[in-house]
Amino acid sequence: MSSYREERRADQAAERAQDREDRRLQYEASLKAEQIRAEEKRRDAEAKRRQEQADKKAKAAEQQAKKARAAAKRAKAVRWLKANPATLFVGFVMVASIVPAVLSQIGALTGATVSAGMAGLLAAMLEGGAWAITFMGKQAEDSGREPRKYRIGTWAVAAVAAAVNFWHGLEAYGEHPWVAFVLGASSLFAIYIWDLKTHGSQGKTRAQRREEKARTAHVAARRKHHKAIVEQAVKLQSALPYGALDDEQAFAAAWRIHTGAEPGLSAELYATATNAVLQLGAAFELGDNVRDELLQTGLQAAKFNPLPELTQVPEPQAGIGPKPPEKSSETPRRDTPAGRSDEELDALLPDALAAAADLVAEGKQISATGLAKKLQIRREDALRLRDRVIEQRRLHVA
Repeated sequence: MSSYREERRADQAAERAQDREDRRLQYEASLKAEQIRAEEKRRDAEAKRRQEQADKKAKAAEQQAKKARAAAKRAKAVRWLKANPATLFVGFVMVASIVPAVLSQIGALTGATVSAGMAGLLAAMLEGGAWAITFMGKQAEDSGREPRKYRIGTWAVAAVAAAVNFWHGLEAYGEHPWVAFVLGASSLFAIYIWDLKTHGSQGKTRAQRREEKARTAHVAARRKHHKAIVEQAVKLQSALPYGALDDEQAFAAAWRIHTGAEPGLSAELYATATNAVLQLGAAFELGDNVRDELLQTGLQAAKFNPLPELTQVPEPQAGIGPKPPEKSSETPRRDTPAGRSDEELDALLPDALAAAADLVAEGKQISATGLAKKLQIRREDALRLRDRVIEQRRLHVA
């Protein structure tokens, strides 16, 4: 019996201990859950606070950006107004011209027993039509098309509107006819201002017009003086794909086909230039034999020439100026023991002719000194050899 009681008490004690442990565990679990909820609430509050701070910063940044954009727009507008005062005043004048024109047309059409709504539509048709055609012409011009027909249409419609306003002004202000002219001009003045702004300010400069005029004259002269070559150039352009040859390339190719030379030159010009060089060389050689007293007389006479530009005397190195004194070739020292014989001079003649050609090419005279240096011979022999060289060259030129 006692053992049962003891067991019973032990079981009860164990149950009470288990209950206490269960309550402890339940308390700890509830406490842990409360801590978790508190931590989550704290985290949520912290996240909310950070989000609010981020939103405030973003809003402040957006407001700052808006202020910056507004300030930039104002600065841009100020710069534009400073750089384009004419455009501002043109716009003002155009508005001041268009509004009275429309009102005058409405008054004219209303007075002609047309309803107010109809009068407004017709006035808008006239003024609006003129400006519609104007903007169509500007668009065509910007795209590279010819705006001429649009400008004609603009002025035609504007002239009709001006006639309506003029007629209305005569009827409404008969005692002051000048008012009719002002009302008529109101339909034309805005178009005129726009035309000046759009076309006058973007027209060709004086330098461009001069260049275009000179280019036109050049083309006309080319067609006049080189008609066959121009025709050949046109044929070349038509034979090749469009744009393969421009005008200058085609003309250069046609010139080479006709003349065989580079543009500007030809066989005739080459022949003329060659003949001139030969004649000039002959004149140099002949001038080398002119006696000093005759040459000095010619130089003195040139000082009194009334037209010196037409008869300029070349420099000495050209071959006909004053030359250093040389012993006359009329009295050569043929009996000098050290001199060369006639046979030896005849043998040297081909070399002397080559040396003389070199002297002429260098722009120098065919002188005894020059031949002596070229051939490495004595000056006395060079004097005799020079006469033979000049005689041979004179015969060759003749």
